[in-house]
Amino acid sequence: MAAPCYLGWDFSTQQLKVIAIDEQLRVIYEDNVHFDKDLPEFKTQGGVYIHSDRLTVTSPVLMWVKALDMILEKMRSSGFNFSQVRALSGAGQQHGSVYWKKGSIRILKNASSELPLHQSLEGCFSVSNSPIWMDSSTASQCRALEKAMGGAQHLASVTGSRAYERFTGNQIAKIYSQNPEVYKQTERISLVSSFAATLFLGTYAPIDYSDGSGMNLLQIWEKAWSKSCLDACAPGLEERLGCPVPSHSVLGPISPYYSQRYGFSPDCKIVAFTGDNPASLAGMRLQEGDIAISLGTSDTLFLWIQEPTPALEGHILCNPVDSQTYMALLCFKNGSLMRERIRDDCASGSWDEFSKALSSTVSGNNGNLGFYFDVMEITPEAVGIHRFDRDNQKVSSFPKEVEIRALIEGQFMAKRIHAEKLGYKVRK
Repeated sequence: MAAPCYLGWDFSTQQLKVIAIDEQLRVIYEDNVHFDKDLPEFKTQGGVYIHSDRLTVTSPVLMWVKALDMILEKMRSSGFNFSQVRALSGAGQQHGSVYWKKGSIRILKNASSELPLHQSLEGCFSVSNSPIWMDSSTASQCRALEKAMGGAQHLASVTGSRAYERFTGNQIAKIYSQNPEVYKQTERISLVSSFAATLFLGTYAPIDYSDGSGMNLLQIWEKAWSKSCLDACAPGLEERLGCPVPSHSVLGPISPYYSQRYGFSPDCKIVAFTGDNPASLAGMRLQEGDIAISLGTSDTLFLWIQEPTPALEGHILCNPVDSQTYMALLCFKNGSLMRERIRDDCASGSWDEFSKALSSTVSGNNGNLGFYFDVMEITPEAVGIHRFDRDNQKVSSFPKEVEIRALIEGQFMAKRIHAEKLGYKVRK
């Protein structure tokens, strides 16, 4: 009998990835489908369509389904033994939403194993191009939601975040106001994560608490939809969303489609999928008091938190590992590009020189401090370069090695301060 293994899926912005691990957590298979390169017929750039207003950003739903067909065929061609898979789960880009047309549930349940799934599901989506996390076209819907909820802070206190343009509730409100007929034709709304789980389950998968916290719709304390938020976005929304579930819920066995077409065991379990940020917290095995920082184009800080205090900056989400606790998420727009510019200006473009200069200065930088925002920052909302000397006087420049330490210490001090505002307690 084949040794048991487990599949993890990642439905991200630019590609679909799969990994298989054995019971010792060793990677035994991995593969990906890159949307632009491997599915050129959809004509995406970076996996998305940026519309003419430069604010609306979408991805074609069928591209995601076709990518799944393609990767499963690649696995089959390589001789992968699907019958050994005991369970599968995964992550999806946060905030994106999928709109299932009335009658789609029957097609899902009865998909023919003779056909690739994308052919069966071709007519199932009332919105063919899904709004995703990069979209910022819902400013008016955000204002309306905050007003309906008695202000931004009250909305954050209920849902974990003030209204954000990429958050799903505001995207749904836009679709309802601009295309009420399309909304009326929609029987179910999924997040990208629950959409992915639905494809494997063969019936609508519920939204999990953790990814559901990124919608401006879920009461994070009660783990239930907020009636006030739902009513402010669109009528009949609760029945279209279904009941949310803990992020580690076993949803049921895999659809017979996969057993018949690929040879999966009918006993293979589908575990709820979640958002990519919550999945990062789970995957890095963070525990209470831990902080993880992803240093990218934007810097992201996430942490396990027991008693959060939702604020106007940052996000509080339900913890994917322990439903009784929370995770905090902070995003800083001035990340690697800001560090690279100071490296180029002060260290001749060399990270080695940058590190030497950093080591040559003392911790605390003799009281010199800087805040560096080349582009409008999210946390806090500020722009420009602001330098202060040991007497707290604003100065126009620093020596190069002082500039480098001021940048690094300023960035990390800001991360700590904003984490503490959300309820993080630094262990002494």
